[in-house]
Amino acid sequence: MKINTFLPTDYQIHLFHEGTLYESYRLFGAHLVRVNEKIWTRFCVWAPNAETIRLVGEFNNWNGEGYTFHRVNKEGIWMLLVEENLEGCMYKYEIFTKNGERFLKSDPFAFYSELRPNTASIVYSLEGFTWNDHEWKLKKTKKPVYSEPVMIYEVHAGSWKKKKDGSFYTYRELAADLIPYVREHGYTHIELLPLVEHPLDDSWGYQGTGYFSVTSRYGTPHDFMYFVDQCHQNDIGVILDWVPGHFCKDGHGLYRFDGTHLYEYQNSHDRENPVWGTANFDLGKTEVQSFLISNALFWIDYFHIDGFRVDAVANIIYWPNSEGNHANPYGIGFLKKLNKVIFQYDPTILMIAEDSTDWPQVTAPVHYGGLGFNYKWNMGWMNDILEYMETPSEYRSSKHNKVTFSLLYAFSENFILPFSHDEVVHGKKSLLDKMPGNYWQKFAQLRLLLGYMVCHPGKKLLFMGSELGQFSEWKDKEQLDWNLLDYDMHKKMNSYVKELIHIYKRSKPLYQLDHMSEGFEWIDVNNYQQSIFSFIRRGKNLEEFLVIVCNFTHQTYHNYKIGVPKEGKYREILNSDMDIFGGSGCVNKKVLKAVKEEFHGKPYSLEMTIPPFGISILRPVKQRKERNRNGKKEVRSYAISRREREQA
Repeated sequence: MKINTFLPTDYQIHLFHEGTLYESYRLFGAHLVRVNEKIWTRFCVWAPNAETIRLVGEFNNWNGEGYTFHRVNKEGIWMLLVEENLEGCMYKYEIFTKNGERFLKSDPFAFYSELRPNTASIVYSLEGFTWNDHEWKLKKTKKPVYSEPVMIYEVHAGSWKKKKDGSFYTYRELAADLIPYVREHGYTHIELLPLVEHPLDDSWGYQGTGYFSVTSRYGTPHDFMYFVDQCHQNDIGVILDWVPGHFCKDGHGLYRFDGTHLYEYQNSHDRENPVWGTANFDLGKTEVQSFLISNALFWIDYFHIDGFRVDAVANIIYWPNSEGNHANPYGIGFLKKLNKVIFQYDPTILMIAEDSTDWPQVTAPVHYGGLGFNYKWNMGWMNDILEYMETPSEYRSSKHNKVTFSLLYAFSENFILPFSHDEVVHGKKSLLDKMPGNYWQKFAQLRLLLGYMVCHPGKKLLFMGSELGQFSEWKDKEQLDWNLLDYDMHKKMNSYVKELIHIYKRSKPLYQLDHMSEGFEWIDVNNYQQSIFSFIRRGKNLEEFLVIVCNFTHQTYHNYKIGVPKEGKYREILNSDMDIFGGSGCVNKKVLKAVKEEFHGKPYSLEMTIPPFGISILRPVKQRKERNRNGKKEVRSYAISRREREQA
């Protein structure tokens, strides 16, 4: 059998060089092929500046003689057919350049890699895994995420939990422990810090070398498929942190792959990323577009990934290292092309931009002039609210606009509100430790902050450990401080987070109109003297609403009057100051009655207790006709009791 039988077609070659071979992983890399009754191994690589390429590995004692690639076209696609089944074998490409240089490179399209610090690629078949997530995939098509609750748990797989000897949990062990934990708390999605193969643990995966190779730190590709499948069977989506802007410069990786700057920009000013010590992808090069867009589709195709948090979008839409924020047409064009292709392939995917700029229409469709993402991290809200919370309460009146400003633009994009890993590392302190005041006040203000996040328009993201009330910031070389759950206040904090998420998921006004101004209405936005904010959240049925009151000071207020839009009775469904959450117990136990007395521009008003450093959520008590009794219709008020909520 000659190699000609397995050569890429002229059409495949054309598409790759055009930047539209969106399944290039089926052509490039190492693939097992059947020849009559035998399994052979085919290798394909793109290296236009190479003079000679040889395959080296454990199967030939790392001696490439007799394993020389055939050059398929002048643009630099090379192929080799080995008449052996090399599954499980380690290999590299030995590249000799036209300038006389020699490189040993890992396969850019390898599906599996040797455990770091070793760097060889491994021949691996991704076939043979049986998926059982059909119901999950069907559900996604029937329930668009925009009007559904989204509460994301951001996880670093290497430090969520560790074994007693300090080693990592495997993908399968994480499935056994992490998934029940996430389900118990009520999160809807797990977002994993990058899992592409990377040489340095300290980079957390943001400096990758093997974009098609799920890191071997935690197991095999089939192990990761098992993790995702188990998530889906437990009604949990999986989002990957993905880095299409820049990559690791280690010698075995993509950098100067064939002796030239093949994947990265030619110009050093555009190429070098001194902040991260990485190289920026040349996003204007069509072959690089084929590589990266194929990579995104690869994770969806083979691993059933539900979405991507696209890292460092600012570094893509603006020229790297430029002063004055000069727009990069290649980066902008790439993002539009990427998102357009992704949504044509699967319209249920979450494409989330981690963008710190004010670039317009990030979440608008490409055909309307947008970048084409469907979500964007609201970095402005995050920075403002943390600055506000870190300000001692007696001075917060001077920073009142840090809370109100986000509502001026909250509906200009589809936002996710993030408290991510970046905010609790490198000396920034944990969320709990950011809070000023004494021990009790710190916990009270963290409960208030998380409650305010849940009630503010936008989907939600919380980094692991915040639900425990960690005092120390994230220590990426250690597991979370699980021992904190032995302490009363931390255990109560954890109970509060669970209840908060459950209230969120049960309350349509808190998520159905996240992206529409009809879903939010201020009651009192101007009370800077007392630092009290009150507002309304509405569901698609605008008559279905909640009243939220936040007190950002230590003062307690009784008989505090607020305006409400409707007459009748109101019940407090959540109060962060309940003693079971570690609060002081300043709650509204009884039903509150709204009377026809205009206040705060609303036709009705009620009086309530405002807890210190607390958030209170009120729901109108509905009236329903139960049944005829003795010929008379009985009308009864009802509200969901705590016992009913716990049983639901």
